[in-house]
Amino acid sequence: MDILYQIRARQDSFSAGEGRIARLMLDDVGFAASASLEDLAQRAEVSTATLSRFARTVGCRDLRDLRLQLAQASGVGSRFLDPAGKPEQSAFYGQIVGDIETTLRQHLAGFDESRFADAVKLLGQARMIHAFGMGGCSTLCSDELQVRLVRLGYPIAVCHDAVMMRVTAASLNAEQVVIVCSLTGITPELLETVELARNYGARILAITRADSPLAELADIVLPLQGAETSFIYKPTAARYGMLLAIDVLATELALANPEDNQERLRRIKLALDEYRGGDDHLPLGD
Repeated sequence: MDILYQIRARQDSFSAGEGRIARLMLDDVGFAASASLEDLAQRAEVSTATLSRFARTVGCRDLRDLRLQLAQASGVGSRFLDPAGKPEQSAFYGQIVGDIETTLRQHLAGFDESRFADAVKLLGQARMIHAFGMGGCSTLCSDELQVRLVRLGYPIAVCHDAVMMRVTAASLNAEQVVIVCSLTGITPELLETVELARNYGARILAITRADSPLAELADIVLPLQGAETSFIYKPTAARYGMLLAIDVLATELALANPEDNQERLRRIKLALDEYRGGDDHLPLGD
């Protein structure tokens, strides 16, 4: 249950005492979740009986259930609960760029060349590569992997559907590699799929947080770092770290066999020029 939504949705129907309880809880969720019933009643200037009635009004079984729901609501963190003013446009434009620059520098400093070398070797030995990703950025980045590796001649397929990922994992063997993209490394469906793929001998390359459960299941990890700020309204800058990891990996793969890859890229450029025209510096299919 989203207790804060339930309280806000019923504000017009509360009695005077219930209204004071509602305002107290919405204004200070942390206090409401941790305070004793006596402190809550005293702060809201109501009786314990009114608190009990309020709990049932907002859909809770009793006061204990209400306190549990409030504790869960406060667990999301203060940056999602405290009132936030709208920053000046130029200020948040600059913050977006600054966060991107910061996360790119942090990730580049944290990258280990040996990990990318191991990843290149692993992918070079694979008969087939599968890229898995779920969620906003992870889905896009797994698609990005296909775009980057196809042009270098690597056989790669992408999957985002939980059931199809499971089917794919059950069909794998030791000649195949799964690249898993996950900013958090805790998505249950991904973890279950990776465990299943490992059971059948597939090797796992994970682009994820180094301290995550997904990283523990992987043969090779290209580590990501957290990049969250208190400004909740913009997309996470961490996705640029994932894109950087993919760009570095793709470039390492290209340079591992430069002559063959130059010929592939030439053929792609010729095919695109015949299709779309344009000058010599247009991107290859982007």
